[in-house]
Amino acid sequence: MRRLSKTCADWGIRLTLDKGGYALRYGILYSVIIALVLLVPFFVYIDLMVHINETKSEIEMKKKSFEILSKMQAYSGSNEEAFTFPRYNRYRGGLYDANFQPVFTLLEGTPLSFAPGYSENGNRRYYILPLPKGRYFGADYLILEGEIDNYEIYRMALLIALGIVLLLFGLSYYIFRNFALPFEKVNARLDSFIKDSMHEINTPLSIINVNVDMFSNRFGDNRYMQRIKAASKTLATIYNDMDYLIKQERFSFEKESIDMSRFIEERVVYFRDIAALRQITIETKIEPDVTLYFNPTQLQRIVDNTLSNAIKYSHEKGEVSVSLHLHAEEVLFCVRDRGIGIEKPEKIFERYYRENLNKGGFGIGLNIVKRIIDEHGIKLDIDSKPGEGSRFCYRFPIGSGAHS
Repeated sequence: MRRLSKTCADWGIRLTLDKGGYALRYGILYSVIIALVLLVPFFVYIDLMVHINETKSEIEMKKKSFEILSKMQAYSGSNEEAFTFPRYNRYRGGLYDANFQPVFTLLEGTPLSFAPGYSENGNRRYYILPLPKGRYFGADYLILEGEIDNYEIYRMALLIALGIVLLLFGLSYYIFRNFALPFEKVNARLDSFIKDSMHEINTPLSIINVNVDMFSNRFGDNRYMQRIKAASKTLATIYNDMDYLIKQERFSFEKESIDMSRFIEERVVYFRDIAALRQITIETKIEPDVTLYFNPTQLQRIVDNTLSNAIKYSHEKGEVSVSLHLHAEEVLFCVRDRGIGIEKPEKIFERYYRENLNKGGFGIGLNIVKRIIDEHGIKLDIDSKPGEGSRFCYRFPIGSGAHS
Protein backbone atom coordinates (compact mmCIF):
# COMPACT_ATOMS: atom_id res chain seq x y z
CA MET A 1 0.00 0.00 0.00
CA ARG A 2 1.40 3.35 -0.99
CA ARG A 3 0.64 6.34 1.18
CA LEU A 4 1.23 10.01 0.46
CA SER A 5 0.48 12.60 3.14
CA LYS A 6 1.78 16.10 2.60
CA THR A 7 0.99 19.59 1.43
CA CYS A 8 2.27 20.10 -2.10
CA ALA A 9 4.41 22.93 -3.51
CA ASP A 10 3.41 24.97 -6.52
CA TRP A 11 4.34 23.60 -9.95
CA GLY A 12 2.02 25.91 -11.86
CA ILE A 13 2.90 27.91 -14.96
CA ARG A 14 1.34 30.97 -16.51
CA LEU A 15 0.01 31.29 -20.01
CA THR A 16 1.97 34.51 -20.54
CA LEU A 17 5.76 34.87 -20.54
CA ASP A 18 7.42 37.12 -18.00
CA LYS A 19 10.00 38.66 -20.32
CA GLY A 20 11.86 40.60 -17.62
CA GLY A 21 12.02 37.62 -15.26
CA TYR A 22 13.06 35.29 -18.08
CA ALA A 23 15.88 37.61 -19.17
CA LEU A 24 17.02 38.22 -15.59
CA ARG A 25 17.00 34.53 -14.66
CA TYR A 26 18.88 33.30 -17.72
CA GLY A 27 21.12 36.38 -17.81
CA ILE A 28 22.35 35.55 -14.30
CA LEU A 29 22.64 31.84 -15.12
CA TYR A 30 24.74 32.29 -18.25
CA SER A 31 26.84 35.04 -16.65
CA VAL A 32 27.72 32.68 -13.80
CA ILE A 33 28.51 29.82 -16.21
CA ILE A 34 30.76 31.95 -18.42
CA ALA A 35 32.40 33.56 -15.38
CA LEU A 36 33.20 30.08 -14.00
CA VAL A 37 34.70 29.08 -17.36
CA LEU A 38 36.86 32.22 -17.29
CA LEU A 39 38.04 31.63 -13.71
CA VAL A 40 40.72 29.10 -14.72
CA PRO A 41 42.63 31.40 -17.11
CA PHE A 42 41.93 34.32 -14.78
CA PHE A 43 43.58 32.55 -11.83
CA VAL A 44 46.46 31.59 -14.09
CA TYR A 45 46.81 35.27 -14.99
CA ILE A 46 46.82 36.31 -11.31
CA ASP A 47 49.42 33.66 -10.47
CA LEU A 48 51.57 34.85 -13.38
CA MET A 49 51.36 38.49 -12.21
CA VAL A 50 52.34 37.48 -8.66
CA HIS A 51 55.26 35.49 -10.03
CA ILE A 52 56.35 38.47 -12.15
CA ASN A 53 56.14 40.70 -9.09
CA GLU A 54 58.33 38.25 -7.15
CA THR A 55 60.88 38.18 -9.97
CA LYS A 56 60.99 41.98 -10.11
CA SER A 57 61.51 42.08 -6.33
CA GLU A 58 64.36 39.56 -6.54
CA ILE A 59 66.10 41.43 -9.35
CA GLU A 60 65.76 44.77 -7.58
CA MET A 61 67.02 43.40 -4.23
CA LYS A 62 69.95 41.75 -5.96
CA LYS A 63 70.73 45.05 -7.69
CA LYS A 64 70.57 46.96 -4.38
CA SER A 65 72.81 44.38 -2.67
CA PHE A 66 75.51 44.80 -5.29
CA GLU A 67 75.05 48.56 -5.07
CA ILE A 68 75.84 48.39 -1.32
CA LEU A 69 78.77 46.08 -2.04
CA SER A 70 80.08 48.57 -4.61
CA LYS A 71 79.92 51.40 -2.05
CA MET A 72 81.75 49.32 0.55
CA GLN A 73 84.47 48.54 -2.01
CA ALA A 74 84.76 52.23 -2.80
CA TYR A 75 85.06 53.05 0.93
CA SER A 76 87.84 50.48 1.51
CA GLY A 77 89.97 52.27 -1.08
CA SER A 78 89.34 55.75 0.33
CA ASN A 79 90.68 57.76 3.30
CA GLU A 80 87.28 58.38 4.91
CA GLU A 81 87.14 57.76 8.66
CA ALA A 82 83.56 56.36 8.79
CA PHE A 83 81.37 54.45 6.38
CA THR A 84 77.75 55.53 6.04
CA PHE A 85 75.68 52.42 5.40
CA PRO A 86 73.24 53.03 2.51
CA ARG A 87 69.57 53.45 3.46
CA TYR A 88 66.58 53.00 1.13
CA ASN A 89 62.87 53.68 1.43
CA ARG A 90 61.86 50.16 0.55
CA TYR A 91 64.83 48.14 1.76
CA ARG A 92 66.90 47.65 4.91
CA GLY A 93 70.38 46.12 4.99
CA GLY A 94 72.75 44.54 7.49
CA LEU A 95 76.19 42.95 7.84
CA TYR A 96 76.52 39.58 9.59
CA ASP A 97 79.46 37.36 10.63
CA ALA A 98 79.94 33.68 9.84
CA ASN A 99 77.60 32.72 12.72
CA PHE A 100 74.99 35.14 11.41
CA GLN A 101 75.42 37.45 14.33
CA PRO A 102 74.93 41.11 13.38
CA VAL A 103 77.97 43.29 12.87
CA PHE A 104 75.67 46.11 11.82
CA THR A 105 72.01 45.78 10.93
CA LEU A 106 68.91 47.75 10.09
CA LEU A 107 66.81 44.60 9.61
CA GLU A 108 63.46 44.34 11.41
CA GLY A 109 63.06 40.59 10.95
CA THR A 110 65.06 37.42 10.48
CA PRO A 111 65.16 35.20 7.39
CA LEU A 112 63.96 31.62 7.75
CA SER A 113 67.08 30.38 6.00
CA PHE A 114 70.56 31.85 5.74
CA ALA A 115 71.32 30.14 2.46
CA PRO A 116 72.71 32.59 -0.11
CA GLY A 117 70.20 34.01 -2.56
CA TYR A 118 66.55 35.08 -2.47
CA SER A 119 64.14 33.84 0.20
CA GLU A 120 60.86 34.83 1.86
CA ASN A 121 59.33 34.95 5.31
CA GLY A 122 55.69 36.03 5.25
CA ASN A 123 55.43 39.39 3.48
CA ARG A 124 59.17 40.01 3.93
CA ARG A 125 61.73 39.10 1.32
CA TYR A 126 65.48 38.60 1.89
CA TYR A 127 68.51 38.56 -0.34
CA ILE A 128 71.71 37.11 1.19
CA LEU A 129 75.06 37.91 -0.49
CA PRO A 130 78.23 36.16 0.75
CA LEU A 131 81.23 38.53 1.27
CA PRO A 132 84.97 37.85 1.00
CA LYS A 133 86.15 36.79 4.47
CA GLY A 134 87.52 39.62 6.63
CA ARG A 135 87.37 42.25 3.93
CA TYR A 136 84.29 44.31 4.87
CA PHE A 137 84.23 45.25 8.57
CA GLY A 138 84.71 41.63 9.61
CA ALA A 139 81.38 40.66 8.03
CA ASP A 140 80.81 37.48 6.05
CA TYR A 141 77.30 38.20 4.74
CA LEU A 142 75.32 41.14 3.42
CA ILE A 143 71.58 40.69 4.00
CA LEU A 144 68.97 42.93 2.40
CA GLU A 145 65.39 42.97 3.67
CA GLY A 146 62.23 44.34 2.02
CA GLU A 147 58.45 43.91 1.92
CA ILE A 148 56.47 42.77 -1.07
CA ASP A 149 52.84 43.79 -1.50
CA ASN A 150 50.56 42.03 -3.96
CA TYR A 151 47.55 44.13 -2.92
CA GLU A 152 47.53 46.14 -6.13
CA ILE A 153 47.58 42.94 -8.20
CA TYR A 154 44.60 41.46 -6.33
CA ARG A 155 42.73 44.77 -6.32
CA MET A 156 43.18 45.17 -10.05
CA ALA A 157 42.21 41.51 -10.62
CA LEU A 158 39.04 42.00 -8.57
CA LEU A 159 38.08 45.12 -10.51
CA ILE A 160 38.68 43.32 -13.81
CA ALA A 161 36.63 40.31 -12.65
CA LEU A 162 33.72 42.53 -11.55
CA GLY A 163 33.89 44.41 -14.83
CA ILE A 164 33.79 41.18 -16.82
CA VAL A 165 30.87 39.78 -14.80
CA LEU A 166 28.87 43.00 -15.14
CA LEU A 167 29.60 43.17 -18.86
CA LEU A 168 28.61 39.52 -19.30
CA PHE A 169 25.42 40.03 -17.33
CA GLY A 170 24.50 43.18 -19.28
CA LEU A 171 25.05 41.45 -22.62
CA SER A 172 23.25 38.26 -21.52
CA TYR A 173 20.29 40.22 -20.13
CA TYR A 174 20.01 42.24 -23.34
CA ILE A 175 20.26 39.16 -25.57
CA PHE A 176 17.74 37.09 -23.63
CA ARG A 177 15.33 39.99 -23.23
CA ASN A 178 15.23 40.43 -27.00
CA PHE A 179 15.38 36.68 -27.58
CA ALA A 180 12.17 36.32 -25.53
CA LEU A 181 10.18 38.79 -27.63
CA PRO A 182 8.94 36.27 -30.25
CA PHE A 183 7.94 33.82 -27.51
CA GLU A 184 6.17 36.58 -25.62
CA LYS A 185 4.13 37.44 -28.70
CA VAL A 186 3.29 33.79 -29.33
CA ASN A 187 2.25 33.28 -25.71
CA ALA A 188 0.15 36.45 -25.73
CA ARG A 189 -1.67 35.22 -28.84
CA LEU A 190 -2.08 31.76 -27.33
CA ASP A 191 -3.46 33.29 -24.14
CA SER A 192 -5.91 35.38 -26.15
CA PHE A 193 -6.89 32.38 -28.26
CA ILE A 194 -7.59 30.20 -25.21
CA LYS A 195 -9.68 32.92 -23.54
CA ASP A 196 -11.69 33.48 -26.73
CA SER A 197 -12.09 29.73 -27.24
CA MET A 198 -13.31 29.26 -23.69
CA HIS A 199 -15.87 31.99 -24.22
CA GLU A 200 -17.04 30.42 -27.47
CA ILE A 201 -17.28 26.94 -25.93
CA ASN A 202 -19.35 28.13 -23.00
CA THR A 203 -22.39 29.16 -25.07
CA PRO A 204 -22.94 25.92 -27.07
CA LEU A 205 -22.12 23.84 -23.98
CA SER A 206 -24.81 25.63 -22.00
CA ILE A 207 -27.30 25.18 -24.85
CA ILE A 208 -26.56 21.43 -24.98
CA ASN A 209 -27.05 21.00 -21.23
CA VAL A 210 -30.28 23.02 -21.13
CA ASN A 211 -31.83 21.24 -24.11
CA VAL A 212 -30.79 17.80 -22.86
CA ASP A 213 -32.53 18.52 -19.54
CA MET A 214 -35.62 19.86 -21.31
CA PHE A 215 -35.77 16.80 -23.59
CA SER A 216 -35.36 14.43 -20.64
CA ASN A 217 -38.11 16.17 -18.68
CA ARG A 218 -40.51 15.97 -21.63
CA PHE A 219 -39.76 12.59 -23.17
CA GLY A 220 -37.89 10.79 -20.39
CA ASP A 221 -34.36 9.45 -20.28
CA ASN A 222 -32.93 6.92 -22.69
CA ARG A 223 -29.45 5.54 -23.08
CA TYR A 224 -28.60 7.87 -25.97
CA MET A 225 -29.64 10.93 -24.02
CA GLN A 226 -27.75 9.68 -20.98
CA ARG A 227 -24.59 9.43 -23.08
CA ILE A 228 -25.05 12.97 -24.39
CA LYS A 229 -25.68 14.24 -20.87
CA ALA A 230 -22.62 12.40 -19.44
CA ALA A 231 -20.39 13.64 -22.26
CA SER A 232 -21.55 17.24 -21.84
CA LYS A 233 -20.92 17.10 -18.10
CA THR A 234 -17.43 15.67 -18.66
CA LEU A 235 -16.75 18.47 -21.12
CA ALA A 236 -18.15 20.99 -18.61
CA THR A 237 -15.69 19.74 -15.95
CA ILE A 238 -12.76 20.22 -18.33
CA TYR A 239 -14.13 23.65 -19.29
CA ASN A 240 -14.37 24.68 -15.62
CA ASP A 241 -10.76 23.60 -15.04
CA MET A 242 -9.54 25.66 -17.98
CA ASP A 243 -11.67 28.62 -16.92
CA TYR A 244 -10.18 28.44 -13.42
CA LEU A 245 -6.65 28.31 -14.83
CA ILE A 246 -7.26 31.52 -16.76
CA LYS A 247 -8.88 33.35 -13.88
CA GLN A 248 -6.68 32.24 -10.98
CA GLU A 249 -3.95 34.81 -11.69
CA ARG A 250 -6.38 37.66 -12.35
CA PHE A 251 -9.14 37.28 -9.78
CA SER A 252 -9.34 36.84 -6.04
CA PHE A 253 -11.64 34.08 -4.82
CA GLU A 254 -13.63 35.37 -1.85
CA LYS A 255 -14.72 33.01 0.88
CA GLU A 256 -18.28 32.56 2.07
CA SER A 257 -20.24 30.26 4.32
CA ILE A 258 -21.08 27.02 2.45
CA ASP A 259 -23.38 24.20 3.50
CA MET A 260 -20.77 21.58 2.63
CA SER A 261 -23.10 18.65 3.25
CA ARG A 262 -25.58 19.94 0.70
CA PHE A 263 -22.76 20.99 -1.65
CA ILE A 264 -21.29 17.46 -1.72
CA GLU A 265 -24.74 15.91 -2.22
CA GLU A 266 -25.40 18.19 -5.23
CA ARG A 267 -22.06 17.37 -6.83
CA VAL A 268 -22.68 13.64 -6.32
CA VAL A 269 -26.07 13.98 -8.06
CA TYR A 270 -24.35 15.86 -10.89
CA PHE A 271 -21.78 13.08 -11.42
CA ARG A 272 -24.25 10.19 -11.14
CA ASP A 273 -25.14 10.63 -14.83
CA ILE A 274 -21.47 10.22 -15.77
CA ALA A 275 -21.09 7.22 -13.46
CA ALA A 276 -24.29 5.60 -14.75
CA LEU A 277 -22.86 5.52 -18.27
CA ARG A 278 -20.39 2.86 -17.02
CA GLN A 279 -22.83 1.37 -14.50
CA ILE A 280 -20.82 2.71 -11.59
CA THR A 281 -22.71 3.37 -8.36
CA ILE A 282 -21.84 6.22 -5.98
CA GLU A 283 -22.45 5.49 -2.31
CA THR A 284 -22.53 8.39 0.15
CA LYS A 285 -22.13 8.74 3.88
CA ILE A 286 -22.47 12.46 4.53
CA GLU A 287 -22.87 14.00 7.93
CA PRO A 288 -25.62 16.66 7.78
CA ASP A 289 -25.27 20.39 8.45
CA VAL A 290 -21.50 20.65 8.04
CA THR A 291 -20.71 24.27 7.18
CA LEU A 292 -17.43 25.45 5.70
CA TYR A 293 -16.12 28.99 5.21
CA PHE A 294 -14.57 28.62 1.78
CA ASN A 295 -14.75 29.79 -1.81
CA PRO A 296 -17.40 27.84 -3.77
CA THR A 297 -15.44 27.85 -7.04
CA GLN A 298 -12.31 26.43 -5.42
CA LEU A 299 -14.31 23.89 -3.40
CA GLN A 300 -16.02 22.74 -6.60
CA ARG A 301 -12.66 22.22 -8.29
CA ILE A 302 -11.54 19.99 -5.40
CA VAL A 303 -14.76 17.97 -5.30
CA ASP A 304 -15.34 17.72 -9.06
CA ASN A 305 -11.80 16.65 -9.94
CA THR A 306 -11.71 14.07 -7.17
CA LEU A 307 -15.09 12.58 -8.12
CA SER A 308 -14.29 12.73 -11.85
CA ASN A 309 -11.02 10.84 -11.38
CA ALA A 310 -12.63 8.26 -9.09
CA ILE A 311 -15.24 7.51 -11.79
CA LYS A 312 -12.76 7.68 -14.66
CA TYR A 313 -10.35 5.14 -13.11
CA SER A 314 -13.00 2.77 -11.73
CA HIS A 315 -13.88 -0.51 -13.39
CA GLU A 316 -17.19 -1.06 -15.19
CA LYS A 317 -19.99 -1.75 -12.70
CA GLY A 318 -17.71 -0.58 -9.92
CA GLU A 319 -18.46 1.47 -6.85
CA VAL A 320 -17.30 4.88 -5.59
CA SER A 321 -17.73 5.81 -1.92
CA VAL A 322 -18.05 9.43 -0.77
CA SER A 323 -17.98 10.47 2.89
CA LEU A 324 -18.03 13.72 4.84
CA HIS A 325 -17.79 14.08 8.61
CA LEU A 326 -16.21 16.06 11.41
CA HIS A 327 -13.27 14.47 13.20
CA ALA A 328 -11.39 16.15 16.07
CA GLU A 329 -10.31 19.54 14.74
CA GLU A 330 -10.85 18.74 11.08
CA VAL A 331 -13.52 18.15 8.45
CA LEU A 332 -12.80 14.99 6.48
CA PHE A 333 -13.97 14.70 2.88
CA CYS A 334 -13.03 11.33 1.43
CA VAL A 335 -13.56 9.65 -1.93
CA ARG A 336 -12.71 5.99 -2.48
CA ASP A 337 -12.79 3.91 -5.66
CA ARG A 338 -11.95 0.28 -6.29
CA GLY A 339 -10.42 0.79 -9.70
CA ILE A 340 -6.99 0.52 -11.26
CA GLY A 341 -5.06 2.39 -8.51
CA ILE A 342 -2.09 4.72 -8.88
CA GLU A 343 1.42 3.64 -9.83
CA LYS A 344 3.19 6.88 -8.86
CA PRO A 345 1.18 8.90 -6.30
CA GLU A 346 4.00 11.42 -5.93
CA LYS A 347 3.70 12.49 -9.59
CA ILE A 348 -0.05 12.86 -10.06
CA PHE A 349 0.02 16.55 -9.06
CA GLU A 350 2.42 17.50 -11.84
CA ARG A 351 0.71 19.45 -14.56
CA TYR A 352 0.00 17.41 -17.73
CA TYR A 353 1.00 14.13 -16.03
CA ARG A 354 -1.31 11.22 -16.87
CA GLU A 355 -0.68 7.65 -15.77
CA ASN A 356 -3.15 6.21 -18.27
CA LEU A 357 -3.14 7.97 -21.63
CA ASN A 358 -6.26 6.05 -22.71
CA LYS A 359 -8.46 7.69 -20.08
CA GLY A 360 -8.52 11.15 -21.68
CA GLY A 361 -8.14 14.52 -19.99
CA PHE A 362 -5.28 17.02 -19.98
CA GLY A 363 -3.64 16.18 -16.66
CA ILE A 364 -4.43 19.57 -15.12
CA GLY A 365 -7.25 18.78 -12.68
CA LEU A 366 -5.18 17.52 -9.75
CA ASN A 367 -2.59 20.22 -10.38
CA ILE A 368 -5.36 22.77 -9.77
CA VAL A 369 -6.46 20.87 -6.66
CA LYS A 370 -2.90 20.89 -5.37
CA ARG A 371 -2.59 24.65 -5.72
CA ILE A 372 -5.86 25.23 -3.88
CA ILE A 373 -5.08 22.93 -0.94
CA ASP A 374 -1.61 24.43 -0.63
CA GLU A 375 -3.09 27.91 -0.56
CA HIS A 376 -5.51 27.06 2.25
CA GLY A 377 -3.35 24.64 4.27
CA ILE A 378 -5.58 21.63 3.53
CA LYS A 379 -3.89 18.27 4.09
CA LEU A 380 -4.41 15.40 1.70
CA ASP A 381 -3.93 11.69 2.46
CA ILE A 382 -3.70 9.33 -0.50
CA ASP A 383 -3.93 5.56 -0.07
CA SER A 384 -3.49 3.66 -3.30
CA LYS A 385 -2.52 0.20 -4.46
CA PRO A 386 -2.35 -0.72 -8.15
CA GLY A 387 -5.20 -3.00 -9.07
CA GLU A 388 -7.18 -2.34 -5.88
CA GLY A 389 -8.15 1.33 -6.12
CA SER A 390 -7.42 4.64 -4.39
CA ARG A 391 -8.67 6.72 -1.49
CA PHE A 392 -8.34 10.52 -1.39
CA CYS A 393 -9.06 12.09 1.98
CA TYR A 394 -8.98 15.89 2.36
CA ARG A 395 -8.60 17.29 5.87
CA PHE A 396 -10.02 20.81 6.12
CA PRO A 397 -8.84 22.49 9.33
CA ILE A 398 -11.48 23.86 11.69
CA GLY A 399 -9.61 27.16 11.29
CA SER A 400 -11.09 27.33 7.79
CA GLY A 401 -14.44 28.00 9.46
CA ALA A 402 -15.83 24.50 9.35
CA HIS A 403 -18.44 23.55 11.92
CA SER A 404 -21.49 21.41 12.37
